[in-house]
Amino acid sequence: MKESISARQQLLWGLLIVLIAGVAGTALWTRQGGRLRQEMRPERPLEGLGVFGRVPDFSLVERSGRPMELSDLSGKIWIADFIYTHCPDSCPIQSAQMKELQTEFRGEKNLRLVSITVDPRRDSAKVLYGYANRFQADPERWFFLTGEQDAIYCLAQEGFHLGAAEIPQLKREPSGATHTHSPRFVLVDGKAQIRGYYPATDGEAVARLRRDLGVLLRGEK
Repeated sequence: MKESISARQQLLWGLLIVLIAGVAGTALWTRQGGRLRQEMRPERPLEGLGVFGRVPDFSLVERSGRPMELSDLSGKIWIADFIYTHCPDSCPIQSAQMKELQTEFRGEKNLRLVSITVDPRRDSAKVLYGYANRFQADPERWFFLTGEQDAIYCLAQEGFHLGAAEIPQLKREPSGATHTHSPRFVLVDGKAQIRGYYPATDGEAVARLRRDLGVLLRGEK
């Protein structure tokens, strides 16, 4: 009889732990989802460049397998975005836009492009290598980064002030999306200062990115 009660208690404790984990995951998703919904609203076009904080130090891994830190981008003008390789919605658009920027500004030796995965468990350096090749990414100018998930989410949320979260299993839709993230490009100057945000799916915003990028590359601001 005692063994039966003990087994029942263990089962109840197990169910309680699963319930607590589910509630915590849903709470995180709700908080991040609110931030992402706000970010994905149509943005009124902004004129000029601002300063929206500084990118903190980070230590990630490039698709080549070499470690990469903020110091590797010192003095460079760069555009960052957050993606994942099996993303069914905004990521292909973002990467196609990045490819266009790479082509348009191919003569600018001071420009770098940086794409960071929000699904590092699946997106190893090898997987990112294959994805980068699909978009003919120049390995010297367009970097793809992976690393520890907690470090990447902290960088996205606290460093770039953008939403990033894994979608709980029960919240996933038939589209196949497993993660949410901001579809914005972030323009960063040579001092690692964030100078602007530009939704990749907004043609007017991307045109503004091109103009602002040109201003920074010319050293006007």
